[in-house]
Amino acid sequence: MPIANNLKAIQSSLPKEVTLVAVSKTKPNTAILEAYQAGQRIFGENKVQELAKKAEELPKDIVWHMIGHLQTNKVKFIAPFVSLIHGVDSLKLLKEINKRAEQNNRIIDCLLQVHIATESTKFGFGLDELESALNTAKESQNIKIIGLMGMATFTDDTQQVTQEFKSLKTVFDTLKNNNITTLSMGMSGDYKIAIEQGSTMIRVGSAIFGHRN
Repeated sequence: MPIANNLKAIQSSLPKEVTLVAVSKTKPNTAILEAYQAGQRIFGENKVQELAKKAEELPKDIVWHMIGHLQTNKVKFIAPFVSLIHGVDSLKLLKEINKRAEQNNRIIDCLLQVHIATESTKFGFGLDELESALNTAKESQNIKIIGLMGMATFTDDTQQVTQEFKSLKTVFDTLKNNNITTLSMGMSGDYKIAIEQGSTMIRVGSAIFGHRN
């Protein structure tokens, strides 16, 4: 039961205020069920088709998070059931989620993705764009912004990673209020640094399930 053991080891090391999202992308249902049987209920996927298929086939009390870059034309496939969308990185996407949530008579929780990495390939709002994103969300009845998400640069330079997480935490602290309570940062390789810098939600895949198939 390596998955169950990995999961228990990570869970026992986490502060109680940190939520663990098990990143199950590319993993078969058998692996997800092993984690589920070990008590994990929150799973993250980054491909819409895969997420919709798994949600149909797996236990109904699983809480599904969409963690990857989400294209506007795919929102409709997950709007009926998704619990949290991590990577809201444009006003266009915000408006589409609102529209599809309304069609499904739901309010969908979202995190605004902030661009903190040096790589230009990473998605996200610039700091100067956050305010208009929050205002757009306020005018939208069917979405609720509950926090921020960020991905650090993929590098071995832990000082740089620390600095990037710290900068996102600073932004989070200026916005933090009754609604904005979640700071999603940190993955298998850097979640310990992220937690030190104030993360409240980590997205862990390979440290639980082993390396990507």
